[in-house]
Amino acid sequence: MGLYQHVRELWKKPQANMPALWRERLIQWRQEPSTVRVERPTRIDRARSLGYKAKQGIVIVRQRVLRGGHRRQQIKGGRRPKRFGTRLNLRKNYQQIAEERTQKKFVNLTVLNSYLVARDGKYYWYEIILVDPDHPVIKSDENLNWTTKQKNRSRVFHGQTSAGRKGRGLRS
Repeated sequence: MGLYQHVRELWKKPQANMPALWRERLIQWRQEPSTVRVERPTRIDRARSLGYKAKQGIVIVRQRVLRGGHRRQQIKGGRRPKRFGTRLNLRKNYQQIAEERTQKKFVNLTVLNSYLVARDGKYYWYEIILVDPDHPVIKSDENLNWTTKQKNRSRVFHGQTSAGRKGRGLRS
């Protein structure tokens, strides 16, 4: 087995392999802001399989998303029974929400893909791979230069990422 296959096997049960490390890591991540740019990916095997390369113009961001059900806005205008339901079932998954929040923070970058890093009772943490479409290294890369086209700048809001396509039912 290669190196990335060993890393992938360790990630199948991360808390069981290193519980003290994970406890410290999650405590630290809870105290950080919800959007944090990180130096290198936490899951190198997953990032590489989704298109990450250690080169200029590629950025990794860890995004925290609150778990649990979503709430409707406060009821205004009338007292019909139809309006009293405050639970809201979103058609988006948490990964897509994390990608959209990251895209709103980093407007000049394009979301390439994302993957789950950790979760606890309150939060999900995703790492999102972002590409700078104006960077000359990205323009010269034949695998990533499709992100330089204008139609791919807002692909996350159109459900074109992997998580967005899954939420739209386009996987199979």
